[in-house]
Parts: sequence; C-alpha cells; structure tokens
Amino acid sequence: MIEKILKINEFLNQIVWGPPTIILLISVGISVSIVTSFIQFTKFKRIMGETLGKIFSKPKGKEGDITPFQALTVAMGGTVGVGNIAGVATAIALGGPGAIFWMWVSGIFGMATKFGEVVLSLKYRVREKEGPMVGGPMVYIERGMGKKFKFLGVIFAIFGSIAALGIGNMVQANSVADGFSHFGIPKILTGIILLFAVGLVTIGGIKRIAQVASFFVPFMCITYMICGIFVILKNIHNLPYAIKIIFLHAFKPLSPIGGFAGATVASAIKYGIARGIFSNEAGLGSAPVAHSTAIVDHPVRQGFWGIFEVFFDTIVMCSITGLAIITSGVWISGETGATLTSRAFSTLFEFNIANAIVTISMILTAYDTNLAWCFYGETYLSYLFGYKHIVRIFYRFLWLPFIIIGSISKLEEIWSIADTLNGLMAIPNIIAIFYLLPVIRKLYKEFFERYESI
Repeated sequence: MIEKILKINEFLNQIVWGPPTIILLISVGISVSIVTSFIQFTKFKRIMGETLGKIFSKPKGKEGDITPFQALTVAMGGTVGVGNIAGVATAIALGGPGAIFWMWVSGIFGMATKFGEVVLSLKYRVREKEGPMVGGPMVYIERGMGKKFKFLGVIFAIFGSIAALGIGNMVQANSVADGFSHFGIPKILTGIILLFAVGLVTIGGIKRIAQVASFFVPFMCITYMICGIFVILKNIHNLPYAIKIIFLHAFKPLSPIGGFAGATVASAIKYGIARGIFSNEAGLGSAPVAHSTAIVDHPVRQGFWGIFEVFFDTIVMCSITGLAIITSGVWISGETGATLTSRAFSTLFEFNIANAIVTISMILTAYDTNLAWCFYGETYLSYLFGYKHIVRIFYRFLWLPFIIIGSISKLEEIWSIADTLNGLMAIPNIIAIFYLLPVIRKLYKEFFERYESI
C-alpha cells in the first residue's frame, strides 16, 4: 500500500515540479510584470525607499496586526533557509554555474509574482473573529474570483494545512536535529527542546511569532551574508571569471571537469529556475498569508515588501552563496548541497568552523521556518472551518508532537509527499493570479495616482 502511494506521489511530483508548472510560474511573473509596467525595474528606487528606508517608521493604516517589516520577517522566516544555502549549491552541482543566471531570471519575475500575491492578499483580506487578519490565495480566490471558484481556495487550504506539517514542521525539525547532532547532541533531546522553543512562541500567535522572527531572521541573514562576502573577497581575483562562466554556461553546455559531471543548457535552466522558485516561493502562495497581517494603508505599499523579499532572498542571498562556491573553485569538487557550501566557506575558515557557520545558519532558518509554517497551517485550517479561533488553538497543539516525530525520523518519504503537496498549492494560486490580473493593474495605477509624490 505504502509503495503504491509513493509511486503515485513520484508520478505527481514529476508533473507538479515539471516543465509545465515551472513555465506557468515564470509566465505569471511575466504577466504581472507587464500589467505593472515592470515595477521591479521602473519603481526599484521607490521600492527600496518604501522598504529599507522605512524599516523603523511607524506603519500607515488602521487595519492589521503587525508592522510591515515584521510581516516581511515572518514571510522570510518561511522562505530564507535551505534553498539559499543547500539549494543553490545543488543547482550548481547539477546545472553548472549557468544555473545561477536562470536563478536570477526566476528571481526577477518572481518579484512581480510575489507583488501580485501580496497586493491581492491585502485587497481581499478579512478580520477573523478573535484572531488576526486573514489573507492568502484561498481568500482572494473566494472573494476576488467569486463563490463559484471557492473550491479552488478549499483545495489550496487542504493541501497547505497538510503540507505544513511535513515540509514546514517535520522536515525543519529534522534539519535542526541533524544540525545539532554534528555537535554531539542527541536528536531526541533536540526535538524536546525545539518543541518547547516552538510552542512558547506559536501559542502567542502572529504577534509573538513576528517578535521572534524580526530578531532571528535579520541576525541569521546578516551573519551569513558577512561570512559569504568575506569568502568572495578572499577569492576576489576569480570574480570576473565566475561572472563570465555564469553567463557563458547559461547558454552553452559545460563539459565534465574535475569532480563535476558536466551539464547541458537544459539542466542549467531546469535547476536554476526550479531552485530559485524553491528558495523564494514566489507563486506558491504561502508568504502572502504573513504579509496579509501587516498594518498598511494600501495593498501596493505592502506589495513593495513582497518584491523586496524575493530580491533579497534570490538576487542577494542566493548570489552570495553561488559566487562564494564558484569563486572558491569548489564547484568542481563533486560535492553537493550544504557540504559544497561548507567547502566554499572553508577556503577562508578552518573546515570545522566553516561547517559550523553553515550548520548554525540552517538551524536558525529551520527554526524560523517552523514558526512561520505553523501560522500558515493554522490559517489554512481556520479558513476551512469558517475562521474559528479554536481551530487555530487545536492546530498549534497538533503541531507540537510532529516536531518530535520529525526530529527522530528518516523523512525521505514524508519530504517527497510534502514537496508534492507544496507544489500542488501553486496551481490554484497561479489560476487566481492570471484571473485577477486586472485587479492587480487597477491597484497599481490607483496607488501611483494617489501616492506618487508620497
């Protein structure tokens, strides 16, 4: 029975994460770019001013639960992590340096996709009785597309609430336990500690999650970035060559060299775009749930934070990992995943220290991801049962034992199934974004006509 389920899942996974879905995800990004006059380029200065320039400013607006920056850190807690560290390394190992170029492409159009998701979430969000603002694909499908399409929102929420327990909980708990095991700490002990560390935060809802995320996410990102930049500076003489082969092998096959098995252009495109999407989650519909809780006066203003999220995640963080690996020359070592990133860092630091930096970064991001996905999962379930706060409490307690299970289990099968469910979430979301393109265009024009000089 289990073998049949796994075979069905393997078939579905190849479809869900195959070329058609990836093409659709890029296409929706191109479409949103067109209806917003390529906002990620034409309004880039304004976007940076509204985000980096206003991190500590008092939020505008009356509706919402947390500041726009806190909403960003919760969303980034769910996206920044394994994809930026191990995912980039895997893309290079399988697709060659050219994969970085295609990762940039996915990031550029992913910025527009995330903008569309966020503005729609803010436009159609609702206040849950005794709870937070609720938004996300299931809400803008029902309220934006109409009741006849509600079934798509229900499908999204079902997939999301189940996938969260796997990819957002057990897989992350396993990553934390595995990371601490390198320091001699038993996995069961890590699981118990993590259960309390997660439970004490999630029981307080989105506001407490935001407080923790607004500290841990910037701390991890800045620390990892500084170390990565120092690795690049150590190998700065190889930077021109690294840039050259990134662009060259985005369009030209790469022959085997050293421990690298070689890569076709198709592989560079496939792994670059796929890992880029895996990293920034643009189009999957999860992060807009966090953005929906922000205190803002107009959906587009939070949409700027959505663009910044993908820019920072893919164009900045992923690039630092990719350039550290290529400039250090370890990309031809035959290693893959986090080990390859550790090898790159070891060209500056002693290997044990380099491995500790990478491992601790992944531990912190896995913890942040666990917190964020608990909120996503409870929101999906709350939607399914009519926005009831008691459902959130139930889900938070349901969440905790899965942390222990994830910490001590081998999760290849769970990862595979959760990955498929995670990908299936994208399909209703993509349909909704295409359908609601006129709304995105209207909100874009409305904002810049009203606030152009503000």
